[in-house]
Amino acid sequence: VQLQASGGGLVQAGDSLTLSCAVSGGAFNTYNMGWFRQAPGKECEFVATIMWSGSSTTADVIGDRFTISRDNAKNTVYLQMNNLKPEDTAVYYCAASESRSSLFLARENEYRYWGGGTLVTVSS
Repeated sequence: VQLQASGGGLVQAGDSLTLSCAVSGGAFNTYNMGWFRQAPGKECEFVATIMWSGSSTTADVIGDRFTISRDNAKNTVYLQMNNLKPEDTAVYYCAASESRSSLFLARENEYRYWGGGTLVTVSS
């Protein structure tokens, strides 16, 4: 299973950006998908997750500024980021889990497959 994240870039505070993560080599429609990020000098943190069923949630610290979605026909998960802030600057990673848990997966060790990151830089 391979994951390829894309869509990062340099934006200004208040701008929007959409990240994409294309998944190949597996049964995408059965995976729970997640987005994580790692800012310089900080630990990796949970951003959002969407279950195979379509249910989703985002981290409390992000609230409703970000929205995760998926397109099973395209084997792709998205992260729509609105009203970006300088503190959103980080490398963003997508991940896939084969877990059949009914709970939202918000920990790194719950995901088996990871893609390379895409850098988002938000200037003030």
